[in-house]
Amino acid sequence: MAERSDAARNRAVIIDAARELLAEPGELKLSLVARRAGVGQGTLYRHFATRDELVRALYDQEIDDLVALAQALLEEYAPDVALQRWFDQLAAYARVKLGVIAAVEASVWQDISAQTMGKLATALTALLDAGRERGVLRGDVDARDVILLSWFLAHVEHGEWNDRTPRLLSVLLDGLRVR
Repeated sequence: MAERSDAARNRAVIIDAARELLAEPGELKLSLVARRAGVGQGTLYRHFATRDELVRALYDQEIDDLVALAQALLEEYAPDVALQRWFDQLAAYARVKLGVIAAVEASVWQDISAQTMGKLATALTALLDAGRERGVLRGDVDARDVILLSWFLAHVEHGEWNDRTPRLLSVLLDGLRVR
């Protein structure tokens, strides 16, 4: 049965509020999420019985959005430009990921992480394949290589994020381009 529009809207504002709060310092508390979302705690708990459920839903949405974005960018831009724009969104996702890691138990994180790699690899493979076909991206690099190289995002300090991240992503993209 399809979710009612008000229920879907509530779910979306709850997830958006959690995304905002995860980017801020401090522990993610469901009472703060409900307040930021403008919903009652009962509404929040009807959608997400635990903090881990909420964080997982947020994380899954971020990954699904990244996967969908890869195809949309390829339809609009040259493959190397599409990859650059996708990296920009990956960086935004990495900020959410840091909050997710801090907010969930280790066992839950392992389960979430295992599913993520396959989805990201699918998106990256599409971007890399398109770039190889056009002769603008290297043929000897695969999705796992890029995932491993992009893990630096997890180690960029909050205070240096705005200066360092664009530069590092540019270095990564330059290394993927054909010379």
